[in-house]
Amino acid sequence: MISQEFIKNLIVKNNNKIILMVLDGVGGIPNKLGKTEIETAYAPNFDFITRNSITGIADPVSMGITPGSGPGHLSIFGYDPIKYIIGRGILAALGIDFPLKQGDIAVRGNFATLDSANKILDRRAGRIPTEHCKKLTEMIQNKIKKIYDTEIFIEPVMDYRFVTIFRGADLSDKLTDTDPQATGVAPLKCNFLDAKAKKSAKIVNEFIEKANSIIKDQHPANGLLLRGFSSYPEIKPMTEIYGLKPAAIATYPMYKGLAKLVGMDILDVGSTDIMDELKTLKENYDKYDFFYFHIKKTDTYGEDGNFDAKVRLIEEVDEKIVPEILKLNPTVLTITCDHSTPAIMKQHSFHGVPFVLFSPYARPDRTEYFSEREIGTKGGLGRFEAKNEIVLMLAHSLKLKKFGA
Repeated sequence: MISQEFIKNLIVKNNNKIILMVLDGVGGIPNKLGKTEIETAYAPNFDFITRNSITGIADPVSMGITPGSGPGHLSIFGYDPIKYIIGRGILAALGIDFPLKQGDIAVRGNFATLDSANKILDRRAGRIPTEHCKKLTEMIQNKIKKIYDTEIFIEPVMDYRFVTIFRGADLSDKLTDTDPQATGVAPLKCNFLDAKAKKSAKIVNEFIEKANSIIKDQHPANGLLLRGFSSYPEIKPMTEIYGLKPAAIATYPMYKGLAKLVGMDILDVGSTDIMDELKTLKENYDKYDFFYFHIKKTDTYGEDGNFDAKVRLIEEVDEKIVPEILKLNPTVLTITCDHSTPAIMKQHSFHGVPFVLFSPYARPDRTEYFSEREIGTKGGLGRFEAKNEIVLMLAHSLKLKKFGA
């Protein structure tokens, strides 16, 4: 990828609109019938767009690397995910508007189900509702306010997810996760990755021990798993680098946090309904020139192994959302995802993701329908790193001037 500084010097400001639709985790691999979720879905509008677009397969990080949501999105937004390694904790804290301070360490947590031998039965505690999560975090917060000289804040995020912030002197985020991301095994101890983090690891392990004791009789959420220790990073906003006025339409806090991190305004959707997301887009369409439009549950159904529900959601977006976006007539409509989440794997995967760019200034390739294999075989962009996507979006919206004499 050419440098952000290089792109910054080519920026031309205009009123052309870019809509970036991220179908989280939509990429898949074939089931027993030989089709992925995208290939199974009846999606004539996605097919129409694909036939009239330039397409390719993007690697969020690099070939063979399984990306988390953070790296996957940062890459789409035009930031090198290897240079900007950002833990989920900061993203979760930003997503709920927690008033972070310099030096705070944040970590995302899952409420989980543990058996009598301290083995993990369910990493997501049956996807408990947010109301239950709030009750549990209040129970813990009421009894744990400080460990040694470090203040502790625990806040609900959504469903089974929460965020914990550690505030004190001489803290470090160079810590290992306690979530093994597997069932049938015990949670891991938090270890320090350098000597400066030794104190932090001790505080984290004591916090987990005390918190687990407080909720041990709760069911199905009777344990904590922590992942993504992080402090606030230094990162230039999209407004400064790309000259955009960007807005985010997302319903899950972590994705709001990602968008806020790169300088987007967060538009209030008011629910998790995709139709409310569409309404928010329409109501704010004249105010911004870049919209990040995030669909979460394609990823959720993939993680749950629910192939059919993932297919139905793709069909619902195709039927209800895509035609209405086309009526807005954006200069660029991009459809992609931050990573693949094949339902038969029940987790993020290393597979490349489909990328479709629809614009009156695009040179359409020979791709005929929306499919990983179709795009991978016929896509005019071939296979490329996702961090180049933002340059293509800027170019096709005529926001880059000629380079050189």
